[in-house]
Amino acid sequence: MEVKIRNRSRVMQVLALAMFLSLVWAYAQLEWGVPHTVKRNVLQSRGSILASDGSVLARSVGGQRVYPQGVLAGQVVGMMGETDGLEGLEAAYNRSLQAGENLKLTIDPKTQAAAEAALAQGVKEHHGEYGSVVIIETLTGRVLAAASYPPFDPNNWRNYSAETRRNRPFLDTYEPGSTIKGLIVAAALNEGLTTPTTTYSTPMERYVGGRWGSTIHDAVPHPPTLTTKEILRYSSNVGMSHVVENFAADKERAYLSNYGFGQDVQIPVVATATGRLQRPSEWTDLVRVTSAFGQGMSSTTLQLAAAYNTLANDGLYVSPRLVEGTPAGERREVIRPESARTIRGLLQAVIAEGISNAAGLKGYALAGKTGTSQVAVNGKYSDSLFDSVFAGFFPADAPRVTIAVTVHGATTNYHGSMLAAPIYKKIAASVISNWAAAPQQLPKP
Repeated sequence: MEVKIRNRSRVMQVLALAMFLSLVWAYAQLEWGVPHTVKRNVLQSRGSILASDGSVLARSVGGQRVYPQGVLAGQVVGMMGETDGLEGLEAAYNRSLQAGENLKLTIDPKTQAAAEAALAQGVKEHHGEYGSVVIIETLTGRVLAAASYPPFDPNNWRNYSAETRRNRPFLDTYEPGSTIKGLIVAAALNEGLTTPTTTYSTPMERYVGGRWGSTIHDAVPHPPTLTTKEILRYSSNVGMSHVVENFAADKERAYLSNYGFGQDVQIPVVATATGRLQRPSEWTDLVRVTSAFGQGMSSTTLQLAAAYNTLANDGLYVSPRLVEGTPAGERREVIRPESARTIRGLLQAVIAEGISNAAGLKGYALAGKTGTSQVAVNGKYSDSLFDSVFAGFFPADAPRVTIAVTVHGATTNYHGSMLAAPIYKKIAASVISNWAAAPQQLPKP
């Protein structure tokens, strides 16, 4: 009798232990991971992310989130965790995607691929650290491409660092350097402070800013006098100091603000950086001059593209758009159409008469401006770390797209004319090829 009772007791203990372990396992599943059936159901009902032509950038298949285009626009699309988006558009539009709504982007796959290929080639050849490109459709503000390098494949996102996953065109800020000269000259033309043929005395260096001033220098040798047109061609800092000599600091700053610098870019939901303009109280005579050549301020590649798109779009700033179907962004007049047309001619001459080999395509009217900016390290400008920048548009007489390029940390031929400008040229060649636009005999700009 005692033996039977003892055996029954052991059986009951084993059953109790088994039940306890099953409860522990169930709790662990809830605490540490979502049950596979729930995860599968959540993912299966999640909406897809599509490019402008309907190409699938993200969708759910067999309970898995897959990215059929691989690295194409990888940082823009972002990636999924177990049940929620973690970064990029997967995170920004997580709620609507979970509700089964598809998300269609303005991104054009051919243009995006061209931007990524040209950027990757340029960064690798010049031993850069990273870079970004933004391409905007001039009239609408639609973002046709937002490329980052190094590339990122969201299918295997755990294999990439946070730095590589970073959406650099929207988030990285840097000093845009001499690309700002085109925007400031446009503003000065608009204010009647200069004309294309106004001539200035331009030694290779000049002290500006009064008691608290500094000596500014030019990098490219040039004649001792330059017209406004030639100031852009030779990228003369000294020349720009003359152009803005009678430009009231508050007005100059207001123009930069209206171009979009120091402002949030109104792309709904998607994370973007603001960049920086110095506060009005900080606009000394020296700041007024250095801001005219893009020093002491910061921008994202998206902001720079949107600013140059203002020149391309007859002086009208249009907020960039990334998602189809979203309301049209803000539109505001920054400069008059005639001022925009004049600066487009001057920026066409920058390429045609200055850097045609680096940025020009024979038979096509391309326009733009280079920039090479020293990177501040520990509060001082580095002598060995640079950002190579270019911003422009085409066709110059009736622009259809605007492009901004930046490459950080190149160690060989890092100047904007040697690195960023050729990237722009390669992208322009690809885009024009897709348009099947025939070359033309161009009039002198």
